[in-house]
Amino acid sequence: MSRLHIAAAAFLLLSLTACSGASMDDSTEASTRPPFLTTTPGPVSASGAPTDVPPARWDAIVADLIARDVTGAPELVSAKAVTWNNGALGCPKPGASYTQALVDGMRVIVRVDGETYDYRFGSTDSPKLCER
Repeated sequence: MSRLHIAAAAFLLLSLTACSGASMDDSTEASTRPPFLTTTPGPVSASGAPTDVPPARWDAIVADLIARDVTGAPELVSAKAVTWNNGALGCPKPGASYTQALVDGMRVIVRVDGETYDYRFGSTDSPKLCER
């Protein structure tokens, strides 16, 4: 065997073994990690808005509640980033048509005086109250 063949074989052997590492099944790390929680009331900013809801969206929710003659102080129940399947934001109205594209947004649940309100956001800061 020539030196060229030996060098090529050594290079190939090193290349193949360098790529092997931990096994492909590293599921123990994922299974021991605690879940990411988004449903805590959480801290509030100086303005009284929850820190996990952008201020513009919180202000829009408060304004919508005021327009609906809801007078109590809203309390955050949960806030979660969501990718909606279409422009209905997970809350379609019968007979309406919606953009058929994935929409990155947010779902914010608030409670006022024992009543729960389910707000949906798409790519803008305009809330949509899901009334089912």
